[in-house]
Amino acid sequence: MVGVAKPSMTEFEPLPTDAVVYRALLRKQWIDEDTGCVKADAYFLRASELGLSVNIASVCSPEQCARLFRKCYGVASLEVGRVREIGLDVEQDSRNHGNIIGLPHREDELAEAERLAGLLAKRSHIV
Repeated sequence: MVGVAKPSMTEFEPLPTDAVVYRALLRKQWIDEDTGCVKADAYFLRASELGLSVNIASVCSPEQCARLFRKCYGVASLEVGRVREIGLDVEQDSRNHGNIIGLPHREDELAEAERLAGLLAKRSHIV
């Protein structure tokens, strides 16, 4: 059929480049005690995950993000454009939530998973 739009995987428009997302730091070892910086460990996919969970900063404060979890040791902020610079993306799946997509699992591609996790960690900062 001509003129019929393909259904989108998500009902949300792509996030703007300057949008900010928050990653809840759910393990103490995800934060470098000496520098206070986010470690790459915070950006590895678990085996069952398709993307890394993030909250949309425009509708969820760092405090609200932290309160979503029983234990949260900090909240890291990332700009969507900085995620896209390394070949990944953030796909919004609800009003206040999205996933960083495009990351390989460590079990599948260890070197690439470590490289991308390190780049995400360098681009993020604790808020």
